[in-house]
Amino acid sequence: MGKDSQASSAMEIDDLKSNTSDQIAPKFSINVLQLLKSAQMQHGLRHGDYTRYRRYCTARLRRLYKSLKFTHGRGKYTRRAITESTVTEVRFLHVVLYTAERAWSHAMEKRQVLDGPNARQRIYLIGRLRKAVKWSTLFAQLCAIKGDSRTSLEAEAYASFMKGSLLFEQDQNWDTALMNFKSARAVYEELAKYGDLESQVLCRERVEELEPSIRYCLHKVGESNLQASELLQIGEMEGPALDLFKAKLEAVMAEARSQQAASMTEFHWLGHRFPISNPKTRVSILKAQELEKDVLGSSANSLPPEKKLGIFDKIFTAYHEARSCIRNDLASAGNSENVKDDLNGLDKAVSAVLGQRTIERNQLLVNNAKSKLTKRRDDKNEKATKPEELVRLYDLLLQNTSDLSDLVSSGRDRKPEEVAFAEDCELKSLAFRAERCFFLGRSYSLAGKRVEAYALYCHARSLAETALQKFQAVNNGDQMIIEELKILYDECRSNSCIEHATGIMDELKAPENLSKKISSINLTGVDKKVEKFLLEKLDVYESAVGESNVKSAPRIEAFPPLFQSIPRNPIVLDLAYNHIDFPSLQHRMRKDKSGFLSRFWG
Repeated sequence: MGKDSQASSAMEIDDLKSNTSDQIAPKFSINVLQLLKSAQMQHGLRHGDYTRYRRYCTARLRRLYKSLKFTHGRGKYTRRAITESTVTEVRFLHVVLYTAERAWSHAMEKRQVLDGPNARQRIYLIGRLRKAVKWSTLFAQLCAIKGDSRTSLEAEAYASFMKGSLLFEQDQNWDTALMNFKSARAVYEELAKYGDLESQVLCRERVEELEPSIRYCLHKVGESNLQASELLQIGEMEGPALDLFKAKLEAVMAEARSQQAASMTEFHWLGHRFPISNPKTRVSILKAQELEKDVLGSSANSLPPEKKLGIFDKIFTAYHEARSCIRNDLASAGNSENVKDDLNGLDKAVSAVLGQRTIERNQLLVNNAKSKLTKRRDDKNEKATKPEELVRLYDLLLQNTSDLSDLVSSGRDRKPEEVAFAEDCELKSLAFRAERCFFLGRSYSLAGKRVEAYALYCHARSLAETALQKFQAVNNGDQMIIEELKILYDECRSNSCIEHATGIMDELKAPENLSKKISSINLTGVDKKVEKFLLEKLDVYESAVGESNVKSAPRIEAFPPLFQSIPRNPIVLDLAYNHIDFPSLQHRMRKDKSGFLSRFWG
């Protein structure tokens, strides 16, 4: 009985100790996702700069170590582990979290190496991801003990994401990677139902970022039949959690292009066949041709203009890489004339295709500018297009067409396809000249120069008529350009009539306007009929900015301000000085001593 009482008393003492320890040790709270998201967006990851973010994590860890007095020795490095007993405040948890982030950002930095990481860099990359998994797991364990329920859940989701990223990069254990990504998604889906609005939005965004990785894992496991186009659409999403998926997708696509490039031995252009021997040239040309399908294919109409411009930039990059490889081959070709001829022909063909895509991109810019021409401001609060901007774009199109025509026309043995292509360039140039002349006339019209605008509209009408006749004479004329020329012809005719009528009205009203101006002249030089400024008529609801099609300065306040008379100190002029007779003071002046001795002693 004595032993039982001693045991029960010992158990009660232990219970009291545990209760007191629970009351003393508080539960820390960290909004993990919000903390990391703000740090990532403010320090580089808004633009995909992982180097800057890694340096920020290093500096943040240095500050945390110093503030916690948790440094690892002065001279010799002495490792100090962070355990459950060490975590006495929330900053120790921040140390573990930022250590994991530093390792992850270092891995992602190596992933962004040009042409992908090599074997040694990939080993180092996987090592840094393992380090991130280790620290994120420790963070989850410490949060489970020291943190509240929400912090513990977020830490578990963070650790699961890191484990899934490691397996995703290793190309193995897709089932385990899928399980980790799904567990992270499930946690974020639950957290999105609670908390403040900002936290809910961040959790939903993270769920959307995790979805592509889950679908790709399902595709690798075999539970989902994703097409290549669907994978590309998933890869167009944005977010730091998707960068690893994009890199993996790009590696898969590059491998597929390399396999397809092995069967690509020739480049066909206007009846010519040029052999391609360099594998890098093949891959670059194949990449450009795949991107051209997105811009020129049947699905191109559904793409927004901004997305098309981005695809055009990628096409230009691919063709420039192909030209660089071709010219490197030319430099190392030696004295083989046949090889040089083939490489020169291939360079000319790639340059011509690049010129065609440049013209198509500039035409896209013209269409986008025309859609904003009649608007004041579009949906994105952008300014309306001015006619001068369209004139500049048509200048670029004329230069591009001239360069392309000169490139195709160069050479001795020209095939019928090249001759027809050069003639088509000349026809397009004539249509571009008509469009340029029309918008130049519109700019003069907005400036109030009726005679110049009328002459330009008439000239644009004659150019459009000539181009329309030539396009209709061609058997396979571009129907879109023909329709545009018809619309342009009608607009030139209507605008020339409007300018003619407006000019006659202005001429008839000229004497009346002159008499009004003369009658308003007064001796003070102040025009009483001048419209008041906005600050002078605040009680009247009238606009002081004016219409968008009239080039007049807004009358808000007079600037620079008018001169005003102000009082100043009087100027004193001493005018009596010259009329005063002052007394003679010669008798008080020192007399000069004259004599022989005075020469020596003064």
